[in-house]
Amino acid sequence: MPTIELSPIALFLQAGLVGKTVMLLLLAASIWCWYLIAIGTYSLVKLKASLHASKQGTPLYPINLILAEGETAARRSRRGETIGEKKSRLVEVMNRAARNIIRSADKGLPVLAIIASVTPFIGLLGTVWGIMASFAGIAEAKDTSLAVVAPGIAEALAATAYGLAAAIPASIGYNKLAVGISSVSGILGDLIEAHADDIMLDNSPTGSE
Repeated sequence: MPTIELSPIALFLQAGLVGKTVMLLLLAASIWCWYLIAIGTYSLVKLKASLHASKQGTPLYPINLILAEGETAARRSRRGETIGEKKSRLVEVMNRAARNIIRSADKGLPVLAIIASVTPFIGLLGTVWGIMASFAGIAEAKDTSLAVVAPGIAEALAATAYGLAAAIPASIGYNKLAVGISSVSGILGDLIEAHADDIMLDNSPTGSE
């Protein structure tokens, strides 16, 4: 009976052309997944650090850009604008800048969602092909012994494992980053409201004395 090694590299080398193609696609998806998770985590950590510093009174990039947008907008007076309208305008300007920054931080989430949902089916394709290869081996050899079916079954299970190896971290990464970005967005919204109040107070007749 031929020996079948269970290491990922050995299973790849022992697979057929279709199995190798599926595994290479899943490997590429897995590498891309980890890259997006690393980039997203770095952006999220940077945003959290900037938010913390801003709440302490020392705004850092990129939060300082958002707050600066509000201060710039406050210097552009509009005839007949009420205090409430001015505050709403400042909040909207800062929210627009915040959305651009949040969008750059979560741009990898849609791809992670695609990887998490699609890679199991790509792995399933390799699984089905491996099982078909096993049946073809049985028909050719007219034998149902383990030696005949083992290579195809091993290829099928390897494709399944590769698919899960890509899908699981993508799913976890997507959910973790989505929750983190949602939390940051909420805190950032509160900071924008507070900064708008500070700007209005500074520009009020009492605050300017």
